[in-house]
Amino acid sequence: MPTGLDKLQHIVVLMMENRSFDHMLGSLKAADNRIDGVTDQLNNPDTTGALVKPQPLAQFQGQLDPDPDHHFPAVDLQIFGGSKAPDRQPDMQGFVKSYFNQRGDVAHSQKIMYYFKQADLPVLTTLALEFAVFNRWFASIPGPTICNRAFAHYGTSFGRVDMSPFDVIEPIKSIYTRLINSNPKRTAKVYYYDTTSSTMEVVNLLQNQPELFGTHQQFLSDCDKGLLPDYCFLEPNYNDHETDSGEQVANDQHPDHDVQAGELFIAEVYMRIKRNPKLWASTALLIVYDEHGGIYDHVVPPACPPDNFTASANNTGTGMEFKFDRLGVRVPAILVSPWIPKNTVENRVFDHASIPGTVTKFFLGDFAARSPREVNADVFIEPQASPRADRNLLSLDTMRTDCPEFDV
Repeated sequence: MPTGLDKLQHIVVLMMENRSFDHMLGSLKAADNRIDGVTDQLNNPDTTGALVKPQPLAQFQGQLDPDPDHHFPAVDLQIFGGSKAPDRQPDMQGFVKSYFNQRGDVAHSQKIMYYFKQADLPVLTTLALEFAVFNRWFASIPGPTICNRAFAHYGTSFGRVDMSPFDVIEPIKSIYTRLINSNPKRTAKVYYYDTTSSTMEVVNLLQNQPELFGTHQQFLSDCDKGLLPDYCFLEPNYNDHETDSGEQVANDQHPDHDVQAGELFIAEVYMRIKRNPKLWASTALLIVYDEHGGIYDHVVPPACPPDNFTASANNTGTGMEFKFDRLGVRVPAILVSPWIPKNTVENRVFDHASIPGTVTKFFLGDFAARSPREVNADVFIEPQASPRADRNLLSLDTMRTDCPEFDV
């Protein structure tokens, strides 16, 4: 068994907001051809028929206004290019057309194809090249935030494809409930940014609040004191707001929030873990985005085993039902640990159901009451006794001493 897997005690997930893989990490193909990023062969037609190529012209703020549409009907257009045929195939040719629908401006609609240069995002791109970057991590459904985040917490969205609150349907439990009710008991926590930013995990917020919830400041303190739970999920600041110590700027990277503020937030989380030597040696940090936010990505989302739920044609807004049998658009995902070989590129398919799937398998072993989507999702850390432990990304026998530092 690799030493890193033997020492692993904490899994931390930091989920940012609404950016696609090509938009954030597409430039890295020039640094490492194994990374499936942007090439000169890619394009999308605009409403005049002109072909628009991706360009490294993305700006930190002020460019994607209005917020690109990422509700189910718009994502359907982005993936299928507007086709409604029974035998339609995804072609990823509808992004510019979709963005045009919001403002009616041809030139502005082309900005949905813009991506960041490697140098623009020194934190995210450095972590991607220094640790493990996932070429095939997809949002769980081709839709918006709440239902995709539900997959990260429950392994399903219980049939929802929109932003409405959802009901947890028994016997499925959240990953947090599974852990704290296990024997022996495990620890788990959602760290939301602060009381103003609040948390999107409303259902759990109404249950076991003192045990399962903490603020970002508590996360920082728990890192310093070595009190981090077995599993924790971190949420960024979703909105600009005043506090007793001054203004807090939204750092979730949701368009049109400042992408650089998100870079600093990611760096702070990484460095707080790294500065505690014992915690650094025993923690795996997954940085991932909830969905693509309507921004261009070229990789066709694959089919997947269906869930137990179906969204009706009325609920999807497309005139077609959805059986949760295909994934959403690809998003950035990076796994960080000093036990991961530098410049690891992972090509297996993952989605947000892989999060509770991995955490459950690693800490609890088998668990019966899980959605079909979670059961069939691949795991990014194999448990110690798994016959597939040789696939583990934490594969080094000696902990790295060359991991990057950020000045935060």
